[in-house]
Amino acid sequence: MRRTNWILALVGGFCLPAMAPAHFNMLLPQSASARRGEAVTFVYQWGHPFEHQLFDAPVPESLIVFGPDGKKMDLFKTMEKVTVATTEGKKATAFRLRFTPDQRGDYAFVLQAVPIWMEEDQEFLQDTVKVILHVQAQKGWDASCGQDFEMELLTRPYGLQAGMVFQARASSSSKGLAGLLVEIERYHATAPKELPADEHITRTAKTDPNGVVTCTLSEPGWWCITAQRDGGQREHGGKKYPVRQRSTLWVWVDGK
Repeated sequence: MRRTNWILALVGGFCLPAMAPAHFNMLLPQSASARRGEAVTFVYQWGHPFEHQLFDAPVPESLIVFGPDGKKMDLFKTMEKVTVATTEGKKATAFRLRFTPDQRGDYAFVLQAVPIWMEEDQEFLQDTVKVILHVQAQKGWDASCGQDFEMELLTRPYGLQAGMVFQARASSSSKGLAGLLVEIERYHATAPKELPADEHITRTAKTDPNGVVTCTLSEPGWWCITAQRDGGQREHGGKKYPVRQRSTLWVWVDGK
């Protein structure tokens, strides 16, 4: 697979319901925890996590993993294109990789997505996604990955139980970002038979004066916590449109 910086025009602009659910980039391992020497499969998808409405994922810009010792490895070339099932028997493009940890401790996977044009909202989404793979020892889960716009972990992102309070800090150049809108949404591996009201699908909060967001993850499963800020403008069709820059954490909550 070859690196590219193209923009996926009109993605998410088709097959949308009237209320236009929130779109998120999903980078999910088969398990939030693993053992040293044990291969783990990751899948990168694009769409509506709660509804399990998936669309074709664009080729990401980069995928880096930071090991427990702070060293980083480029995993981009290990990704392979696959198809995944979505709603109504449809298929969508996704990307898969297998990773085998060789150390005990916590691995931070950081995916940089290409800017994605959202036709209905007349804006671009530019996302960075982070997920932690826990490997036997609690070491490095709170380490910074040096991103310009980052969700720093204040609560350990594993060993959580439903109903526990979770905190993260939105920052830029190690400074907390106050007053940012944060969206919180749970992922379903299959489409729910019935959907609740929209306000119960995507929850919203704001960061406090120190950039900290506090939320309660009320059910088992994967949750995304996404802070957003103004990312300037980008050209599309000869005109300038706003860019919404987002930083997403994926966090696992255990069952009973």
